[in-house]
Amino acid sequence: MLEKYRLDEKRKVSLKDYDPDDTAGFASKEEVAESFEALKEQLQDIQERLFASKTNGVLILFQGMDCSGKDGVVKKVLAGLNPQGFRAESFKQPTSDEAAHDFLWRAHKVAPARGYISSFNRSYYEEVLITRVHSLIDKKTANSRLKYIQQFERMLADNGTALIKIFLHISPEFQLNKINERMENPEKLWKFDPSDLEERRYWDEYMKAYADAFKATATKTNPWHVVPANNRWFRDYLVLKIIVSALSKLKLEYPKVDMNHYKMQEE
Repeated sequence: MLEKYRLDEKRKVSLKDYDPDDTAGFASKEEVAESFEALKEQLQDIQERLFASKTNGVLILFQGMDCSGKDGVVKKVLAGLNPQGFRAESFKQPTSDEAAHDFLWRAHKVAPARGYISSFNRSYYEEVLITRVHSLIDKKTANSRLKYIQQFERMLADNGTALIKIFLHISPEFQLNKINERMENPEKLWKFDPSDLEERRYWDEYMKAYADAFKATATKTNPWHVVPANNRWFRDYLVLKIIVSALSKLKLEYPKVDMNHYKMQEE
């Protein structure tokens, strides 16, 4: 099932090949409810072994258009993690200090240490997306940055960081409905940003920029996953399944303690 949503160097697929309404044949949230809870328990067990072993770090990176649910998926999928070993990072417009450094600096300094899990709501990929769409950088600079990103991600992997890259795929119609909901609901109005309406004008340009980013950085070690996100329940289920599947391959073990050593000291 998961292979359908995975992109690496062997499988280059256009976003047009993915239906944002796709639910992999499931008809409702109830059909995956039991499996969803079992996956959450698995993730909690994996986190405990990850924290104890200190052999790997985990970085879960979320990208997507406005209203794709980046905050929501962190809340619903990762809410059961022990906060002692988990951090959620959000990347807005760079501060003056961040802008004075290289474009990867602010992400690298908050990358997870071994034993820890971090999620990125947006990421260093914004530096080849919004900057390119709005002509803040030229194509040559964008291509150069994509090469640096691939090298950066390879370095993370070589140092034991499991990188899970997820693109939450929604339709422009779904996004517009969500924006209208925010404008009409007093409890959600605070989420409304007038720039969201402006950015809709560049939808096709963003899809092209994402496609180029996938082509340049989807590798066997660090693939991308395209998650249909029009149906929130399926989005959450698929994201959780992708995360658990990826982390299960780490084969984490609790560190062994030689109790005989302590017994000898007592004697």
